[in-house]
Amino acid sequence: MTHPLGLLIFPGFQLLDAAGPLAAFEIAGRYGEGGYALSVLAVTEGEVKSSAGVALNAVAIERAPPLDTLMLAGGDGVPQAAMDPAVLAFVRLMHSRARRVASVCSGTYILAEAGLLDGKRATTHWSRSADFASRYPKVRLEPDRIFIRDGSVWSSAGITAGIDLALALIAEDLGEPIARRTAEQLVVYRRRPGGQSQFSALLAMERPEGRFGPLLAWARERLAEPLRALSH
Repeated sequence: MTHPLGLLIFPGFQLLDAAGPLAAFEIAGRYGEGGYALSVLAVTEGEVKSSAGVALNAVAIERAPPLDTLMLAGGDGVPQAAMDPAVLAFVRLMHSRARRVASVCSGTYILAEAGLLDGKRATTHWSRSADFASRYPKVRLEPDRIFIRDGSVWSSAGITAGIDLALALIAEDLGEPIARRTAEQLVVYRRRPGGQSQFSALLAMERPEGRFGPLLAWARERLAEPLRALSH
């Protein structure tokens, strides 16, 4: 059985939000019978530039084939995409017709703006969590999760978490062995350990003005010295 899957992009989308999941689905198709029929979609047909300046060729949403799954990319262009009536109408339509709808990174904003996350659990990139929670108080945001499924709606954390999400979808569609082989081919964890807090906490520690800044600076200056127990 082939699973028709569409990935919706827009000007200023994050390239890895699209390329990561697409690569995972393509590789899974080598191992699993049927695999995926992949479509890149946009409001306007033709080349759509990512925030990196690299473009993907997209089919207009009005010509989208029947889909089993719709995925939404994130990126710098999300604020404009989340305000586009054509994008929101298409996402709502696919929510009513497709088996599931999913978002990568800040693509969660589009799901929320379309009203598909009211009363549901969701996640997004850790750096967007505070803003997202203030904008969409009806969404049960879980900022430390890599990805979340609530019914037919899935959401994932930042950028590479789109691959984690894709592997979970592959496991559901083609089975755990295929998902595991796909992860091995991609050289990534099948199930990533930990949550988003590990990244945001470490980044905060690295900043000189962070809580542990003076301690880390002191340690770096004394790496060649023996470590002695402190006496009280």
